[in-house]
Amino acid sequence: MPETVCLALTGASGLPYGLRLLECLLAAGCRVQLLYSQAAQVVARQEMDLELPSRPAEARAALLARMPAVDPEKLAVFGREEWFAPVASGSNPPDAMVVCPCTMGTLAAIAQGLSDNLIERAADVVLKEGRRLILVPRETPFSTIHLENMLRLARAGAVILPPSPGFYHHPREIGDIVDFVVARILDQLRVPHELMRRWGE
Repeated sequence: MPETVCLALTGASGLPYGLRLLECLLAAGCRVQLLYSQAAQVVARQEMDLELPSRPAEARAALLARMPAVDPEKLAVFGREEWFAPVASGSNPPDAMVVCPCTMGTLAAIAQGLSDNLIERAADVVLKEGRRLILVPRETPFSTIHLENMLRLARAGAVILPPSPGFYHHPREIGDIVDFVVARILDQLRVPHELMRRWGE
C-alpha cells in the first residue's frame, strides 16, 4: 500500500469519484497530497454543491469538514502554482498519483510532457521516477486524438482507468456506482477496501 498518494482533481465531470477516493485514501491511513484545477472548482459547485475555495488552506478546511472521521494530519492541499510543493520535484515524489477525474486537456498535456501547472508537473515527476500514475478520463466518445494520447501514456507506464461502472453488484443508488469505480482505483493502488463484494464472492 502506498504511504503517500498525490490526488489531482481536474475539470471533467466526475468530482464524486475524486472526493470519494480522497475519503477512502484518508480512511485507509494514506497521506494525501491534493491538487485541484480552477475548472474543478466549477465542477465541484455544479455537481456536489461544494465550494472549493481558491486558497489551499480554506479548501483543506472545507474538505475536512465533509470527512470528520479522517485524520486531518494526513491531508495536505497545494495551490496550482505552488512550485515548492514536494510533488514538484523528483527528489520527493509521491508513491503514486491519481488524476480523478481527468480532463482530455490534462491528459494531453501529460502525454506531451508539458508542465505548465503543478498537476502536470507532478504527473511528469511520477512518470519519470517510475511511480504509479493512474488517469481516470471522463469523456465520451473518445476521439482518435484522445485514444492516441492514452496509448502514448499507457506505453509510458500510466494506467488508463475510465470510470466505467459494472452492474453485476446490483447498485441501488448513485453511491454504489461511484464506489464501484473507486474500488477499481484502490485496487490499482493496492489499498485495501470493502466498498463492494468482489466477483464470485
